[in-house]
Amino acid sequence: MKILSNVDLSAANTLRLPCQAERFAAPTTLTALRQTLAEARREEWPVTLLGGGSNVLLPEALPGLVVRPDLQQYWLNQRQGDVLAYVGAGVNWHTLVMATATRGLWGIENLALIPGSCGAAPVQNIGAYGVELADTLQAVQVMELATGQVKWLDTQQCAFGYRESIFKGALAGRVVITQLVLRLSRTPVPRLGYGDLAIRLAGSSTSTPSPTPLAVAEAVCAIRREKLPDPHKLANAGSFFKNPLVPDAQAAQLLQQYPAMPHFPQEGGQTKLAAGWLIDQCGLKGMRDGAFGVHQHQALVLVHFGGGNRQGLMKTADYIANQVETRFGMRLEPEPRLINPH
Repeated sequence: MKILSNVDLSAANTLRLPCQAERFAAPTTLTALRQTLAEARREEWPVTLLGGGSNVLLPEALPGLVVRPDLQQYWLNQRQGDVLAYVGAGVNWHTLVMATATRGLWGIENLALIPGSCGAAPVQNIGAYGVELADTLQAVQVMELATGQVKWLDTQQCAFGYRESIFKGALAGRVVITQLVLRLSRTPVPRLGYGDLAIRLAGSSTSTPSPTPLAVAEAVCAIRREKLPDPHKLANAGSFFKNPLVPDAQAAQLLQQYPAMPHFPQEGGQTKLAAGWLIDQCGLKGMRDGAFGVHQHQALVLVHFGGGNRQGLMKTADYIANQVETRFGMRLEPEPRLINPH
């Protein structure tokens, strides 16, 4: 167990917001994690959990102890008809996607190139191209901060919704995710109905009438690289706003005025709209507001040019949300989690 003091977390979040952690630990085993949490309890340090830093908005200072689980092991368990993947929380999500797709396993190929760690994936119920983590997740192993006790939660207990889970609600700040179990399959189940994924695969010289999971993953990567800035080159947290869910009646009314508006009917009498399209219609694509701005090729992505802080970012985000609300009558909600000092 190693606890560091006064650690700069500016490079530990993909928006590169300035943040100083009073203390920082990256335990590599369950035993080390349990000891770290026990030390925090003895010293009465508030604990902040951090994953890959790709979907969080950090403050300029975090007192207490920041814990970033670095559990890197994963393995596959072949069963009749499917394969279970047991994945440590510290494993890079994209690395896992490409490794399983290369092995011919279906289930998470549409989620390629989503940044961050596997342990953070259930918190947000990450999703892309018509697929969500909840579609393949079987169970989540967690450790209670207050006791160090390890237990398992099944998918139903995780209370998944659109970019929602129990880890953002009742269990926020109470448990740390340590391992995932994903159900993957060798049976071809391509899901190509979202965006231009099917068109991209049809136009690929290497694709076949029944694409491989690796071909799907590579097509997703190609599309994302064209539309989204590389956070290593231009600081960003991917999609900054959630795609809004509105009642079907409201969507129908908007479609009368904007027939070309992208819309995706959902269960329960709701329709999902494309936040990026709404922002683009307000003429905000490519805008710059001091240290922050809207990406020139993808209006859903806010970028940090350098020298800014979270307060400045939220000012820019509020301006965008206000413009969309004024024009379309709905309020966009940020997708990244706001992490505040305890």
